[in-house]
Amino acid sequence: MGRRKKEPRSVHRENIVSAASALFMERGIAATSMDDIAKAAGYSKATLYVYFENKEEIVGILVLNSMKKLDDYISSALMRQEATKARYDLICRGLVQYQEEFPFYFKMVLDKINIDFESKNYLPEEKETYQIGEEINDKIKSFLLSGMEKGDLRRDLEIMPAIFNFWGMLSGIIQLAANKEEYINKSMGLSKIKFWNMAFLLFTMRLRQRGDDYE
Repeated sequence: MGRRKKEPRSVHRENIVSAASALFMERGIAATSMDDIAKAAGYSKATLYVYFENKEEIVGILVLNSMKKLDDYISSALMRQEATKARYDLICRGLVQYQEEFPFYFKMVLDKINIDFESKNYLPEEKETYQIGEEINDKIKSFLLSGMEKGDLRRDLEIMPAIFNFWGMLSGIIQLAANKEEYINKSMGLSKIKFWNMAFLLFTMRLRQRGDDYE
């Protein structure tokens, strides 16, 4: 314990967050107590409260870290290609990689996040999470606008509804493919990649259904 006291506060917080993350993935957030986290991290419960006021603060940091990872995957996908379909494929691959590496957090970033920052009753991590989410939305907006300009997507899209439709469709498809991969392969003869491609066709058909001829 003497060695720990010489370590920076950030090191202790990272140790605790890492232990909590493993427990949350194994048991779920609700079933994990602060006492469980303290034991897993190798701290007393009293020491744990020196670094975190409550479990919600730990969860807030994990959600923020997860949102940052998601932003990295999206940014990387959009920077590597210019063609709409190629960018879509890379977004899918990035999200699938993210879902496979961090399945617990994939669900977490799609959950409800705090958007009310007028009062002082929020964690700093919550506001940063919201801001990163808005940056991700801006990147998807640029992706959609680019597709519209190239004629790959309808030019009269309402951008914000389209962004949320995109996220809803894509996250659902990826989660479904992860949960039902064996069934999709056996019953449809489709790999994950072909399944995503079909989703892309359905998505673009939906976006263009009211105006195929808009030249």
